[in-house]
Amino acid sequence: MTALSKKSFDSVTRMFHDVSGIRLGDNKHALVSGRLQRLAQEAGETDVDRYVDRLVNGSFSAQEMRRVIDRLTTNETYFFREPQHFEDLAQRVGADSGTGEFVVWSAASSSGEEAYSAAMLLADKAGKRPWRIVGTDLSSSVVASARRGLYPIERARMVPEPYLKRFCLKGSGPYENQLLIGRELRQRVHFQEANLMQTLPELPMFDVIFLRNVLIYFENDAKAAIVRRVLGRLKPGGVLYTGHAESISMLKLPVRMLATAIHAHA
Repeated sequence: MTALSKKSFDSVTRMFHDVSGIRLGDNKHALVSGRLQRLAQEAGETDVDRYVDRLVNGSFSAQEMRRVIDRLTTNETYFFREPQHFEDLAQRVGADSGTGEFVVWSAASSSGEEAYSAAMLLADKAGKRPWRIVGTDLSSSVVASARRGLYPIERARMVPEPYLKRFCLKGSGPYENQLLIGRELRQRVHFQEANLMQTLPELPMFDVIFLRNVLIYFENDAKAAIVRRVLGRLKPGGVLYTGHAESISMLKLPVRMLATAIHAHA
């Protein structure tokens, strides 16, 4: 199968941007080409440019578009990424004397490592206070993966040893070099699909929202719209965590920075 042409790359990435809000630059040409070649083969198409033409012209079902979104969405993560946020979360939970449910949203949850990291911490630090985690992601395939809670063991390199023993099961036989999040913890985390560029599904109000390492894929207008949409689900006194490589200071949003990549309502 031939490689993806520049014309087809521009067409499919423009369509992907229209649907997801994520812009893929020319430096992603090889990645997009490889993933679309596999999709074309699975769809019985031998020419990737013809596959893209059929996709853009609406010749495929909506399900094929969903498959493209799933494949082109980058989902690389690991447990307890950017640990300063988890240290802050631990302090907030420990210092909060409230009795109501403490609710955390992993707004771009990918395959679930961030949400389960927060769940481990709350299970350890929240005491008798009720809590719950909600994870959302654009990709249906990674949402399904997150619900399974099965991961390559190398992604757990940042998990504290006591948490590994308490909350994770080490695989053997066909599951060697994998770990499974324990059932009790999995039952406390709810995953669902959500597109942050569109009207959000029905969600509760949150004490803490993780919105990390996703804004980098968007232009400033889209970033501002996403943050405003997400802030609408943040309780008064709640906090928003953004990625340490992301800045929202230039977006003129109703937020104040409490610390690096930690924000609250203005």
